[in-house]
Amino acid sequence: MRLPGVADILDILIVAVLLYWIMVLVRGTRAERMLWGLGVIVIIYFISKRMELLTLHWILNNFLASIVIIIIVVFQQDIRRALVQMGRPFANRDTLHLEERVLDEIARASISMSTAKMGGIIVIERGIDLRDFLDTGVDIDGEVSRELLLTIFNPGSPLHDGAVVIRGGRIAKAGCILPLTEKELTKPLGTRHRAAIGLSEETDALILVVSEKTGDISIVADGTIEFGVEPTRVFARLKEIVIKEKARKGFMPWRARP
Repeated sequence: MRLPGVADILDILIVAVLLYWIMVLVRGTRAERMLWGLGVIVIIYFISKRMELLTLHWILNNFLASIVIIIIVVFQQDIRRALVQMGRPFANRDTLHLEERVLDEIARASISMSTAKMGGIIVIERGIDLRDFLDTGVDIDGEVSRELLLTIFNPGSPLHDGAVVIRGGRIAKAGCILPLTEKELTKPLGTRHRAAIGLSEETDALILVVSEKTGDISIVADGTIEFGVEPTRVFARLKEIVIKEKARKGFMPWRARP
């Protein structure tokens, strides 16, 4: 019997890593339950073949023959999310060009919104282009300012329920509808928080959420959410995340305005 060579061991390791990565990717989503369902169908297929259940085997054989198309249709969002996450390390575009003033205006606006319990969601584009998520909303192309953000998220504004998207240090759009996360969360969250997590799962955007019910400020990045950020710490946290991301991708460290 031939002993496994280096190529065989490498092959097994690659398959194991891919399977583990897929399990982590779909954990807590609807895709996880669907994969379990497909697994059951495959097991029944082999049982029907072994027990010579011809009709059942014929049905499952025809079903599994189209399994690739079925997986693409059913898991299209998860496949897209997986491809985006695979490409994140190579997304080295420094499109942010954030200045200290921009983050300061965002922080000041969030503090005012928190005090007034004015709900809102602010999305800051980083390496991954957000144009695919800007089909909805209204073009603004305005300078980032506390006053403009408060005007947009004023309950009397027709744009207050959507998200504000900041690209290249300017408010690109307001009233944008974001994808909701499909993960089963440990605590009940509102639409804004679910939308923030959903977008962060598909992109590397930095997202700030203010709760309309409690006034709490949350910061979302890379699929994780930081609840209850102290108002006095919002600016510092945004700055820390931006510095960390730029350092990870090899960009120049934070440079304060002269």
